[in-house]
Amino acid sequence: MGHIICVMNQKGGVGKTTTTINLAACMARAGRQTLIVDLDPQCNATSGLDRKPLGAQHPLVCEVPWGESVVASDWPKLFLLPGCQSFGEVSLLNQEEGKSDENEEKTPIQRLRELLQSGLKAYDYVLIDSPPAVSPLTKTALECATEILMPIQCEFFAMEGIAKMTSLIERDRWLSTGILLTMVDPTLELTSEVKAQVREFFGNIVFQTEIPRDVAFSEASSYGKPVIEYAPRSRGARAYIELCMEVFENE
Repeated sequence: MGHIICVMNQKGGVGKTTTTINLAACMARAGRQTLIVDLDPQCNATSGLDRKPLGAQHPLVCEVPWGESVVASDWPKLFLLPGCQSFGEVSLLNQEEGKSDENEEKTPIQRLRELLQSGLKAYDYVLIDSPPAVSPLTKTALECATEILMPIQCEFFAMEGIAKMTSLIERDRWLSTGILLTMVDPTLELTSEVKAQVREFFGNIVFQTEIPRDVAFSEASSYGKPVIEYAPRSRGARAYIELCMEVFENE
C-alpha cells in the first residue's frame, strides 16, 4: 500500500483544500497514481476538480462499494472519491464505532478504516481532505494515515489551531508529520514573526517550501483546475511543485 496523507487543521481557512488539490495534482503529474478522498462536507476538493458532490448516499454509509464512487479527473493518474453535502450523511459518517459482531452492519467509521487500511493498494498516494473539526471521522483518518500534513496560515492565530490539534496526535506520530506554511506574504512583518515562531517551535518537521499568497489559487479553483494546469508559471504552481519534490525526498 502507498502513502496515505491526512491534510488537516482544526482551524479553517488555512489552505487545507488548496494544498490537497495542488499537491495531489503535482504528484499525478510526476507519474504517481494519486487519489483525493474528500471527507469535508463543504466538498471544496470535489468542486475544485470540477466534479459534483455525491448524492443522497455516501459509499462509507451505504453498501455501495467505494470503488464504484471513485471518479477520474481531467488529468492522468489523478482520481477523486467525491464528498457528500447531505447533512444526514455527514451525521452518519461521524457515527461512533460502537460494538458490533460479524453479523451487524459496519459503521461508517469501520468502513473508512477498512478502506484506508486495505482498499487503496492501487494508489501510490492518497490525500485525505479532512474537515476543520475534531470528530470520530477525523480521528480515524489520523489513525490510519501514514503521514500528516498540517497547513498553517501565516497570521496571528496560526498557532492556536495547531495547539488544539497536537492533542490528537501521539508523540511518535510527529516523526511522520509535516507543517506547511501557507499564505506567506514576505512584505508583511507579521508573516516573518509567525514563520520564525513556527520554525523555532516545530523544528525540522516544518517543510522548507512555503506557499505564497497568489490570486492564481482562487482563479484556478473557480475553473475547477489545479493551479499547475491553470497557471503553470505562477508563484503558487512553482511552490507546490517544490513541495511535491520535498515530499518525494522524504519518502
